[in-house]
Amino acid sequence: MLDTLRRIVLEVSATQDLQQALSVVVTRIKQSVTADVCSVYLADPITREWVLSASDGLNPASVGNVKLPMGQGLISLVSEREEPLNLDDAPSHPRYCFVAETDEEYYHAFLGVPIIHHRRVLGVLVIRQQQKRLFDENEVSFLITLAAQLAGAIAHAQASGMVLDASGHDSVHGRSFDGLPGAPGVSVGQAHIAYPGADLDVVPDRAVLDVEGEVAVFQAALDKARAEIKTLAAQIGPSLAAEDRALFDAYLMMLNSESLIGKTIERIRAGSWASGALRETIKEHARIFDDMDDAYMRERGSDVRDLGRRILVCLQSGERHAPPYPERTILVGEEITATMLAEVPAGRLAGVISVRGSSSSHVAILARGLGVPAILGVSDLPVTRIDKCQLVLDGYRGRVYVTPSKAVLTEYKRLQREEAELAAGLEGLKDLPAQTLDGISMPVYANTGLISDITPALNSGAEGIGLHRTEFPFMVRDSFPGEDEQRRIYRMVLEAFAPRQVTLRTLDIGGDKSLSYFPIAEENPFLGWRGIRVTLDHPEIFLVQLRAMLRASIGLDNLQILLPMVSSVSELDEAIRLIERAYQELREEGEDKLARPKIGMMIEVPSTVYQMPLLSKRVDFFSVGTNDLTQYLLAVDRNNPQVARLYDSLHPAVLQAIIQATEGAHKSNKPISVCGEMAGDPAAAILLLGIGVDSLSMSVASLAKVKWVIRSFKRSQAQAVLEEVLGLEDSRAVRLHLDDVLAQAGLGNLVRSGK
Repeated sequence: MLDTLRRIVLEVSATQDLQQALSVVVTRIKQSVTADVCSVYLADPITREWVLSASDGLNPASVGNVKLPMGQGLISLVSEREEPLNLDDAPSHPRYCFVAETDEEYYHAFLGVPIIHHRRVLGVLVIRQQQKRLFDENEVSFLITLAAQLAGAIAHAQASGMVLDASGHDSVHGRSFDGLPGAPGVSVGQAHIAYPGADLDVVPDRAVLDVEGEVAVFQAALDKARAEIKTLAAQIGPSLAAEDRALFDAYLMMLNSESLIGKTIERIRAGSWASGALRETIKEHARIFDDMDDAYMRERGSDVRDLGRRILVCLQSGERHAPPYPERTILVGEEITATMLAEVPAGRLAGVISVRGSSSSHVAILARGLGVPAILGVSDLPVTRIDKCQLVLDGYRGRVYVTPSKAVLTEYKRLQREEAELAAGLEGLKDLPAQTLDGISMPVYANTGLISDITPALNSGAEGIGLHRTEFPFMVRDSFPGEDEQRRIYRMVLEAFAPRQVTLRTLDIGGDKSLSYFPIAEENPFLGWRGIRVTLDHPEIFLVQLRAMLRASIGLDNLQILLPMVSSVSELDEAIRLIERAYQELREEGEDKLARPKIGMMIEVPSTVYQMPLLSKRVDFFSVGTNDLTQYLLAVDRNNPQVARLYDSLHPAVLQAIIQATEGAHKSNKPISVCGEMAGDPAAAILLLGIGVDSLSMSVASLAKVKWVIRSFKRSQAQAVLEEVLGLEDSRAVRLHLDDVLAQAGLGNLVRSGK
């Protein structure tokens, strides 16, 4: 069964549209089980009907034409029950409805299985047989397994427009796709596909004008790949048996194969660039092996893909330059990285769309810092098919429009103008204090990470830096930066804001932040070796950074050191011991003007919420990292699109944890701030004001908006809103209530597009 299932799934994944996929399904299932008919009925939620979308065994003319009202018949019964229905004589069932067009009166045995994706019934998979009998347990299990496998493919096909309209046009144009809001704002621009090297699956469709030049590029890549294979064969060949050496001969044969070369050149001459043409040819060749019954021959499909990747590397290392970035670039990719963002020329980045990730993943944080809208977790977006398309991003709703209609385009251009007017209006708050209507100060600080962040932070009215992420200089290098280099970087940050406070967080790698020269490979990185765990295990890295921070602060005395990912008292004690050691070393080396900095720790691991009395004795301040605290409290990987929608810092449990941490800090007279992305959420700012958090730190793009909220409420009003919210049961209700509070205060345009 598993072997048959694998072949069906592979064949379906290679189809070009939904109709072709369903035709494959019904044909292969009918061949694999003892059945006379196999059919798929798909739900049409608009007309509330079940549409016979594919069938092998019923009257072919009925496909697409037979539509059953929802609530009637056995198909509806399967959907309502959300479980298999196995009948030996379907016509005798009280819910049976006869449909003359299908010629189904000859069939008695009936097995229907719901096709469910994320709790939604998309359709029903049915097999029928003329004789009266119950399908056996193996047949039921097979159909359940296949329906579960197909659900995602059908959902993706429906959502991403893998269906051609009546004119044969690609239905992706004019469609909208929903994801998770990553950074607020609206934007209109042109898609530019960013993709990692040597990954054929993510190579986008791209047209080429110089056909012969592109053929030459492909031929040069083939020559380079042949030379590499010959070199590899010469190096490793003497150590291999004859039958193993034959693999290299096979590679060379494929590299000279007319089918591989000819098919790719044919696609180039049809207008595709070489990488896209190669992608389709390799996919076509690999599919031939994937469909074979012999296990050994099926494995050869991986050899074809390996060869395709090798040719792609050669293509990418050629002399061609990357296509120019559009004037208003909307960067789109399966997973957008910091380096991809950095490659976009200054002033051209208008938005970001990532198939993977969530509102608190690293790319979302960077987008908010850059002040551009971002949408993440758009799992149904057909990335490879929208290169150079005009896009509209609604970062408030998490929606992207591909080749939008004139009406949609006009509306969003209007909203863009209103956003610009709002931003201009907020400029006047820059030099005003973040103070409530009843005179309570709640300072707002900037989150930074790059030297280029400093000037915008200074111009924003930030009262200091509440979180400077020190890992970025580590991430853009190919080795650890030395003490003097780090000192120079930290000195620039500290000097720029002196005498205002600057909080430098020690190196926080692991999770979704890795160093190419210091790889951390783990099955569950967010629960693994990261943050303070790494630096305590490598004091030679930690001490160099601490010495650089301390030396950078000499004569300025505005340094605060923040420790990330602390989960126990013993970790905190060890980190403080190393800070003291670095301090004493520098004093002994003659740095007698060195001042002891304040030391703080992040509250982002739930265990620390329950250890506040002990931790408060050891540190000078606390900073709540709501990104990780939310992730760990809710057991949600915020970068996993399957569960990212469950991630929300307004969850009642997260609010209770922040309340408990704040109360614990204040009992020991220690200040506590929030530096996670929740701090930059205008709606959440009301609750944090009510909780009594001492300060907030956020991306520069959020500073003016949050300051406006603080200056629009009394603390007593915020406390009343908090009391109301604590009576609600889920984050959605909390969000709706806060949006309503902002709207009543005349601040509704902070959480939605337009006035």
